[in-house]
Amino acid sequence: MGQEIERKFLVIGDGWRTAAASCERLIDGLLATSKGRKVRVRLYEERATLSVKTSKKFRSRLEFEYDIPREDALQMLATECGRSVVAKLRHRVPHEGFTWEVDVYEGVLEGVVLAEVELETAEQDPPRPAWVGREVTEDPAFRKNRLFSDRLRKLAAKN
Repeated sequence: MGQEIERKFLVIGDGWRTAAASCERLIDGLLATSKGRKVRVRLYEERATLSVKTSKKFRSRLEFEYDIPREDALQMLATECGRSVVAKLRHRVPHEGFTWEVDVYEGVLEGVVLAEVELETAEQDPPRPAWVGREVTEDPAFRKNRLFSDRLRKLAAKN
């Protein structure tokens, strides 16, 4: 069991790209959500995981993550996650002792770029790089399932 404490921000421009230390493509799918809790399957380039996250209490929640066979993850993503499957490129960007994860979404969420930083305590206020914009940690409009449903609604309205 681990504790997840993170803050999420909008990204301003491309200034982070030159400082990125690594990049990895991820595919996420939600298996279940209830009252702020969620169960997610994730496919990394070299492994796959199943995660259970508890509801948040001031930027903090418990996270249980387990490695699973890639074939199981592929099957769950294809058959159990429905329209909640999203792909993104995750760039890891070091800045003043913290590692920022910049997620550049693909597919339906193309154009969405968010930065997250993991913290040791909920009270920490990490130094922000120039490319970090407004904080959206507590803004429900920037939760993945909300972003996804809003974007699908806009696409349907165009057709």
